Amino acid sequence: MPAGLLPIIYLAFVALGLPDSAIGSAWPAMAPSLGASLSWVGAVTMIISAGTIVSSLMSVRVVERFGTGRVTAASVLLTALALIGFSLSHEFWQLCLLAIPYGLGAGAVDAALNAYVAVHYESQHMSWLHCMWGVGASGGPMIMGACLGMGVWNDGFRALGAIQLAIVAVLTLSLPLWRDRKLPKAKGREGGAPVRRTRRELLRIDGVVAVLLCFFCYCAVEGTCGNWAASYSSLAAGVPTQTAASWASMFYIGITVGRALSGFLSLKCSDSQMIRLGQVLIAAGVLTMISPWGHDVLAPALVLIGLGCAPIYPSIIHATPARFGDDVALELTGMQMAIAYVGFLVCSPLFGVLAQYISIDLYPYYLGVFLVVMVIAAEKVNRVQKTRAARRA
Repeated sequence: MPAGLLPIIYLAFVALGLPDSAIGSAWPAMAPSLGASLSWVGAVTMIISAGTIVSSLMSVRVVERFGTGRVTAASVLLTALALIGFSLSHEFWQLCLLAIPYGLGAGAVDAALNAYVAVHYESQHMSWLHCMWGVGASGGPMIMGACLGMGVWNDGFRALGAIQLAIVAVLTLSLPLWRDRKLPKAKGREGGAPVRRTRRELLRIDGVVAVLLCFFCYCAVEGTCGNWAASYSSLAAGVPTQTAASWASMFYIGITVGRALSGFLSLKCSDSQMIRLGQVLIAAGVLTMISPWGHDVLAPALVLIGLGCAPIYPSIIHATPARFGDDVALELTGMQMAIAYVGFLVCSPLFGVLAQYISIDLYPYYLGVFLVVMVIAAEKVNRVQKTRAARRA
């Protein structure tokens, strides 16, 4: 690998994270100006998630045809244009329309880069890659909060779009570094032509369904926690709107710091151990939030949940080649990205409906339910992996 390629990959993940929490952190201010209700943000996130699902499932063909570098640059450009479009929007339907290119861009770069790093780099680089996503995701609410303090929410999206365009320029200049560095293709039988497995065949592999369920639940936790942190802080804990937008970054700061530390911990701990550690920390954060003094320590609780989320996503992705083989890594990573965004598509908007018609106080309990299912699914994968290792021995 060229010495300059890894920083470029990291920068691409900063770009991926920057807009992820922007809508959630700005929504308390956006909704009144757009004539929208609290739960309507779910429609925007659902459209974004639908786009990411489509592009994740198409990532194998797209990357094989155009290469990871070109796909990455084009995808970041799509998200940049969508953000600038958000800044010019005055009607809710315009946000929904612009969410389509946003989702298509995000899903393609996510699947392509995760698979590329999982195959070509060590575990610590996967953690640091997602740390860079956290840099972007924690920076997004901070930029949005600063813009809300100086003007209106449109300025926040305009600033994020400009940053994305600058990153696109860097990615475009880096394209020669990616040349002829492709992911392994599916292996043919007895040295024959490469054979691609169908998704149905992949689902029959022992452990695949469980790892997809684990990923679904993880993304339900991450997506709901990040998207609704500002609204919960404002409506349940009584934090001012501008401050609540910045508080949403506490969760992403936790993820960022946690992934930086996870890169070092992964040198001593296995992927399975890192996942378990993260689940314990998420449980601690949720329990803190529902404690009698939960509103008073909400910001630390969000940081704690972020710290818990930190090692889970990169560890699941990095374990994919070792668990199932390099030759299916890209296909399975694309499937995992797709099911992850199904989690975002369904679970975060569903909580919006529950918050509007029942109570936003359900927030920590909702996170807790998905955590429990995630733990069950993750342990199932661990048992399958142990059985497979025993058979090889």
